[in-house]
Amino acid sequence: MSTVETVDEGAVHGFLHRPSSAPIATLALTHGAGSNCDTVLLRAVADGFAEAGVQVLRFDLAFRVRRASGPPHPSRAAEDRAGIAEVIAAVRKDDSVPGPVLLGGHSYGGRQASMLASENPGLVDGLVLLSYPLHPPKKPEKLRTEHLPDLNTPTVVVHGSKDEFATTEEMRAALDLIPAVTALVEFEGARHDLSVVKFPVVEQTVAAATELFTLGR
Repeated sequence: MSTVETVDEGAVHGFLHRPSSAPIATLALTHGAGSNCDTVLLRAVADGFAEAGVQVLRFDLAFRVRRASGPPHPSRAAEDRAGIAEVIAAVRKDDSVPGPVLLGGHSYGGRQASMLASENPGLVDGLVLLSYPLHPPKKPEKLRTEHLPDLNTPTVVVHGSKDEFATTEEMRAALDLIPAVTALVEFEGARHDLSVVKFPVVEQTVAAATELFTLGR
């Protein structure tokens, strides 16, 4: 049985899920624009990875640390990425955890994580992107793909076929821009929230990450 601890130190504000045995990897996991790190999705994914032996730190982005509600402002997105970098630096200071360091996020959090990774090759060993917001709803011409050709980090993308932020075809085309190895996990009928009650999101996300990042081998 994994355990959960509250973390509030320096740039890190969130919860640490410790597996019952020695961790095989660490995943830093963050949230989307309209929430915080204590969502149903993030809690479930964190528990699932912890049960598979991965230590998980789910954390709040800088904009959420500043205020309890409201969306991030585009002009301060760089501050959110800087905050993620500080979290990864804190994670890497923990020499007790062997194996890869992974970074994941839902929607806006995943986008900022992927942008940070494209700007800093080698920062993390893998990405887990939940409902990547490829474009605003009903605005497919406003693609958020500029950084993808520079993304050299292996990436798992988890996507719902009814996500208004991207069609499956659009997502596949975007992944073709990434030079690193990628894996697409799709759920037919799932929306942007990736309901863990309706779909086996946790099980298949953990399985895909275990395979792509060769966790525990």
